This record gives sequence, C-alpha cells and structure tokens, in this order.
Amino acid sequence: MTTAHQQMPPTAAFRFDNSYARDLPGFYVARRPEVVPGPRLLFLNHSLAAELGLDLAALDTPARAAIFAGNTVPEGAEPLAQAYAGHQFGGFSPQLGDGRALLLGEVIDRQGRRRDIALKGSGRTPFARGGDGKAAVGPMLREVLVGEAMHALGIPTTRALAVAATGEDVYRERVLPGAVLTRVAASHIRIGTFQFVAARGDVDSLRKLAEYTIARHDPALATAPTPQRFLALLRNVVERQAALVAQWMNVGFIHGVMNTDNMTLSGETIDYGPCAFMEAHDPTTVFSSIDHQGRYAFGNQPNIAGWNLARLAETLLPLLSDDTGQAVALATEVLAAFPVQYRRHLLRGQRAKLGLHGPREGEPDDDSGDGDDAALADDWLALLQAGRVDFTLGWRRLADAAAGDEAPLRALFADPRAPDAWLARWRERLANEDAGESDSAQDGPAIAGLERARAMRGVNPIVIARNHRVEEALAAASDNGDLAPFERLLDALRQPYDESPGSAPYAEPAPAAVTAAYQTFCGT
Repeated sequence: MTTAHQQMPPTAAFRFDNSYARDLPGFYVARRPEVVPGPRLLFLNHSLAAELGLDLAALDTPARAAIFAGNTVPEGAEPLAQAYAGHQFGGFSPQLGDGRALLLGEVIDRQGRRRDIALKGSGRTPFARGGDGKAAVGPMLREVLVGEAMHALGIPTTRALAVAATGEDVYRERVLPGAVLTRVAASHIRIGTFQFVAARGDVDSLRKLAEYTIARHDPALATAPTPQRFLALLRNVVERQAALVAQWMNVGFIHGVMNTDNMTLSGETIDYGPCAFMEAHDPTTVFSSIDHQGRYAFGNQPNIAGWNLARLAETLLPLLSDDTGQAVALATEVLAAFPVQYRRHLLRGQRAKLGLHGPREGEPDDDSGDGDDAALADDWLALLQAGRVDFTLGWRRLADAAAGDEAPLRALFADPRAPDAWLARWRERLANEDAGESDSAQDGPAIAGLERARAMRGVNPIVIARNHRVEEALAAASDNGDLAPFERLLDALRQPYDESPGSAPYAEPAPAAVTAAYQTFCGT
C-alpha cells in the first residue's frame, strides 16, 4: 500500500527531452524533490498545459497534485538543481545555485519550442545555503498572478503551470502554509550560470555552456565561425534585454531584485519575488524590503541591466579573443550599444502609447532619444511625476483624450489645467501625423480620433497587478484557504486592456497611505 509520504509511481504525462542534463554535466547536482504529507492542487494553468502538449487528461485530481507537489516524479524526468553564481546587490557570490528549485526536464511544446519545467519550493538542495528549501502559498501564488499579468501584457516571462499545497507548515516571520510552484521557462540559463564557470577559470566548460546557449536560443548563430558567434551571442542577449527592460518601463513594472542570477539569456522575466507595479509615477520608487539603498528602483532598471550585461561580457572575454585587449574592445563596443537599443525600444513603445504610428518626418525610426517624440514622451512622464498621477491610469486616460474626452485625464491632476500646455503639443503632433495619412484625412478628425483611441487602449492597460489587490488575494488564500479572490483577480489580469464594470475594482489605485507603507518580500 502506498502512502502520501512515499514516492508515487511515475506517470508518462510529460514527454521529456532533457538536453541540459545530457549536455552540461558539471553544471548541476541530481536531486529528487522531497515528499510532502498532503499534496493538494491550488492552481493549474490548463491553457499552458495544452500549449506544452502535456497529457494530463487521464490523471485524476490526486494524481495531478502528487506530480505538482513533487511526490510523483514523471516518467522521463531527470530532476536536478542547477549551479550558478551571481552578483547580489552588487556583491559577488561565486556559488549560489538552486537552493529550493529543481529542473524536472524539458519538453518540446506544440510550436516546436524547447521549454523547461521546474519545481520551486520542492525541498533543500546542496545549494540551499542553510535554507529549508520550502516555499509558502502566498509567494507561489504571487508568481502566478504577476507572471500571467506580464504574459497578458505581451512581456516575455516565465509562467506558472501549477501551484500545489504541501500540507506542511513553512516557518518565516510567522507560520505559513507550504506550497510548490511549477514554473515553465524558455530556459533557466542566467548570467550567473556563466559567472559560475568563469569564476573557476574553466574555459572549456565556459565554451560548452556558450555553445549550448547558442544552440538553444540563437540557433542561427551555430554555423558562424568562432569567435564571432560568441560575440554575436552577447549582441543578441544585449538586444533582448534592452527590449525587455523597455517593456517593463512602459508598464511601470519594478522587478525588485535584478541580481545577475535573475537575468536570463533568453530575455524572459524571471523570479517574481519582491516585484511590484508602480502607482503614482516616481522613478525613485522602491517596494522591496531588502533594497535599502534603492539600487533596483524603477528608474535605475535600465542602468542595472547594462551593468549586469557588462558582467556577462566579462565572462565571455576568453571566448572572444586570445588577446585580452582585443576581447575587451569587442565586448565594450557591444555594450556601448545597449543604451541606444534600450531607448529605441522604449520610444517605439511610447509612440504606440501616445497614439503615434511612427516617427515625425525626418526622424529615424530607431530614434535614440534625441528627437521631438522622445521629448514629448519624456515631458509627459515629467508631468505625471510632478502631479503624482497614477502611471497606468495616466496613460489609459490619454486614450480618452484622443477620443475627444479630456475630463477623465484632467481629473487625475490636482490642478485640471496642469496638462494644458503638453496636451496642446500632443494634439499638434497628432494633427501633423494625420495630415500625412490619406485615410485619416478622408475619414475626418472625429473618426481618426476614435481609431487612435482604440489603438491606444490596446497598448495602455486598464488593469495591472495592483499591489493591494494582490495582497488581498494572497492573504485570503494563505490565511483562510479562500481562493476566490485570487481567481477573480487572475481573470481580470488576463484581460488587462478590457475596461468593464467587472474590471473596475482592479483598476483603482490603492489609497496613498497604503502605497506609502507598502513593502514586498522575496518569499524565501
């Protein structure tokens, strides 16, 4: 007879093909998840499971809970804890690694993409550094909410496949119910993974990791000659991170812990620990309880991304040239392009948010921040900051102004006349663009305005994962076992651009006093 405390027999629900385990010995330690006493499924992402091609239909609820709590290791899985290093708040640790996470393996999804499937909170590993290896219900459900919100916003992200309660207590500042998250990622290769082998001076392993990363994320580079393909890998990672951080900045997202071990080479957002969405616009905004110096404040994120990329470049120097000086020069040239690439991606997103179809005549499409549209966007953000206007609602109500109704926008300002001068500039810019577009000219300004407003509402969300709503949902689930608030919030977050009576409670900012005292925690 099998009990809940024994490892359950394997199931063939997953079709694993585990290249990391196969190709990168020395980058991990094999480890099985700990068995938990009372697995119970709290969340299952059915659409993601279908996307991954998982065969879960034949499994009953207890069998699914056993898989996602770690009591059943699926057939073909090769669970392992990945090794990596990292700069944490600027200080280097040569060995970090998965202290409470296990990569079960990889599957090829229905679109032919290789995806990692990993457990988080599945027990202590050799990298645990004194931790218990466990996770609590609240932080794991936070990963669901914020990850699904980011996915719905079109931002590259890891995603939650499932959360299972474990039936055991986790001891943090207080006793909390335990849980295990199942996370899906393009990969878990981080800057810290490269730092791990670079710190040991193991150039052969470094080359092997770089080749693996290219095969996985940049296969078009695989036939390029060395060392050009390693430089091209760096160039592609820089571009992906420039695009990603620009998207964060355009929705007011604060990662909270941009250590190098939390920066992926795939360009996906990873680790939703002390993250949050900004409300009143202020570049100095910090919510993380452990970010005492504001290193990872909202406005610092682009600079920190550039700093982290420089740490990646340092690891790659032995692969770029045998001449250290030449390797540094090559890497420096790639890194120097990051601010321009970031600003290009940022401005492209800002133009869409402003209702502009393209650059002003004479401005290049890859404007680096020196043009009139960049100044228009910068001045809009300065206006929001001066008025302590909610970042998300400021952009959203600008769409109402494009449709001819300025009242909702003006109501966000203490002085309704504050945006007068900026709105006049903006309308002049829109009129100039419309004059150059024959369709808009034929339709007339009213129809053009409605079409523009519709497009703007498609890129300026009304619903984000507002911090007070997230905390309400997590408290209900953790303290009372009530998942209904979590489920309602998740439904709203999956439709961030839809403005309806049902979404209204999730669109309103928290009271200023609540936001002023709000802190996030890493959940470890």
